[in-house]
Amino acid sequence: MTRILHVLDHSLPLHSGYTFRTRAILKAQQAEGYEVRGITGQRHLEPGPDPETVDGIVFHRTPGTARGPAGLREWREIAALAAAIEKVAAEWRPDVIHAHSPALCGLAAKRSAHKLRIPFVYEIRAFWEDAAVGNGSTREGSLRYRLTRNLENRVVAGADAVVAICQGLKRDLVARGFPADKIALSPNGVDLGLFGDPPPRDEALANELRIGSGPVIGFIGSFYDYEGLDDLVAAMPALIDRQPQAKLLLVGGGPVETALKAQAEASPVRDAIVFAGRVPHAEVERYYSLCDVMAYPRKASRLTELVTPLKPLEAMAQGRLVAASDVGGHRELVADGKTGMLFPADDPAGCAAALAGLLAERETWEALRDAGRKHVRENHDWARNVQRYKVVYQTLLGFEPVDRVAAAA
Repeated sequence: MTRILHVLDHSLPLHSGYTFRTRAILKAQQAEGYEVRGITGQRHLEPGPDPETVDGIVFHRTPGTARGPAGLREWREIAALAAAIEKVAAEWRPDVIHAHSPALCGLAAKRSAHKLRIPFVYEIRAFWEDAAVGNGSTREGSLRYRLTRNLENRVVAGADAVVAICQGLKRDLVARGFPADKIALSPNGVDLGLFGDPPPRDEALANELRIGSGPVIGFIGSFYDYEGLDDLVAAMPALIDRQPQAKLLLVGGGPVETALKAQAEASPVRDAIVFAGRVPHAEVERYYSLCDVMAYPRKASRLTELVTPLKPLEAMAQGRLVAASDVGGHRELVADGKTGMLFPADDPAGCAAALAGLLAERETWEALRDAGRKHVRENHDWARNVQRYKVVYQTLLGFEPVDRVAAAA
């Protein structure tokens, strides 16, 4: 039985888009007959045993905390993670080492895989330098940005195979000079086994939040600047002019939460904007049930143009309508007018007009919902996505791939 060791920044039991994608991959690979384990670096700060079994998946941990000035600290992290990988590999003997971005994980895995002569796969979910711009910790073109980009290139160059989560990332790597046939795709996906029929509206929760009878525009996720939630709040007065009963429900929290709440309080339609705060993951479905439309107003940037988010796919799987800004990451997921709708990025007036139009056309809702769920089922179900990894692994291990088309898509 083929054994795959996944090298990760952090993992379950922490909850994030990163950990949920990891869980989906590893559970799908287990169902396919692989033996899988994960190992996290020193940035996994959740206390727990080592190894730790969560949801039937074994995760090893890297002990200690890297210290020192920037640069030296990161190299110490890489060295610690590499040593931990080699320790696990000596005991468990994986057939493939599969690292997931950021580049620190990739560099540690590359070092260990080359030393142990084990095939090395590097999966890019976002470029670390662009993610840093997105969360406000650096700016595009800075020294840190250029150094991080160089680290990413070193990992890609040293990998036996590369996996990107979307066409935008793959195109960017090809433009950097990397061969297209080295880069497979494994798009964001949804474990459809977790989604049954869309839940009925939770009237008790609606009354608790004083959300009214709708229609409700919703966002559930982290409040980062690049998500464009300030544009969504700014769109509400114009939307209320055309849809007086509309409400905006914001579920989650993050760096711009305080600024958003101040903006909402100053809005002439502040009573139509509801902040629910952070909620346990097990409760999220209740909040989805209140929303007619899930809105994703991401701002235009390198990050949002290149990277596809997970949340719109989860919303489609939940049977929600999806409205998203017209950035590259959304265009890979949403067919305008067919599986959802797109509106101009960085444009509150355009956002308001598009949402008002969608809310006014209730006769189209059922077809949009059905098309969205079908799109996820046919293109983003992890039970299917896992076949893409099989092709990559079989090629590296010298087996004839069962389906080359999956990796080349």
